[in-house]
Amino acid sequence: MKTATLASIALAISVSVANAQTIGVSMTNLDKFRQMLVNGVVSHGKTISGLKLVTENANGDNELQKKQVQQFVADKVDAIIMMLSDGDLGPQMTKIAADAGIPLIYINTTPSNLSDLPDNQVVVASDEKDSGTLETKQVCSLLKGKGRVVVLMGEVFHVAARTRTQDISDVIATPECKGLEIVEQQAAYWSRDYADQQMQEWLAAGVKFDAVIANNDEMALGAIRAMKKADIPMKDVVVGGVDATDDALAAMVAGDLDVTVLQSAVGQGAAAVDAAMKLIKKEKVPRENNVPFELVTPENIAQYLPKSQ
Repeated sequence: MKTATLASIALAISVSVANAQTIGVSMTNLDKFRQMLVNGVVSHGKTISGLKLVTENANGDNELQKKQVQQFVADKVDAIIMMLSDGDLGPQMTKIAADAGIPLIYINTTPSNLSDLPDNQVVVASDEKDSGTLETKQVCSLLKGKGRVVVLMGEVFHVAARTRTQDISDVIATPECKGLEIVEQQAAYWSRDYADQQMQEWLAAGVKFDAVIANNDEMALGAIRAMKKADIPMKDVVVGGVDATDDALAAMVAGDLDVTVLQSAVGQGAAAVDAAMKLIKKEKVPRENNVPFELVTPENIAQYLPKSQ
């Protein structure tokens, strides 16, 4: 009886080891939203028995991120989840993973070679046409279709920055919002500090505006910080961002931020892990996996506070 029990334990351990999987996770950088994204991946990963996650931060360095992926391949991970530092890196990353036969899940940032991805490579993201569109339509509504707008963009080579900025122009071109005018538009690289600096420059130059539309919350918060330092009443300026980070929601509760758009880091993280596990098992996964954006305003913020923590 004792021998049988020991044999059962040995078999259980053997099965557990055989089923253990390792996923390498490479992030371009770790600002507020990207940290939430990593947290979403890790927290969901913890719910899967035997799964090991190895996370790396490329600090915005394209070459470093490439080396991280090459190391994952050398370590024989079972799948790779990565947020690209540049969508144009997609073809290189795809080749590295494809040559090794390792499933690759692009999270949040769509690679430039989307249409050419092999069957074991997919994208988990949110449709950027919705983010900037939801944000700008709400700003337009608050301004009643008329006003001067300044725009803060992410990196110009980043797909999300380009799309969200185009969304702004597309909304302003509609009959309901044609009274809006973009008076300044500059890149602030997704950064609170750069946005603060850019806003200070606009204020020093005497730029007049009624609204700030930022490609993300960090830049919106930087603009708010600069305006508050200049004693500009926040009730006089409409400010919008994207991501619904905890800091952004706190700013909305305080009455400083007027609109943000939830890009569910938890949802994207969980979907990326689930996609990786399916691909490891040779199951089919759609090439594009969309996690919807959701408009967040002072009127509905209560339902979003727990989701962004």
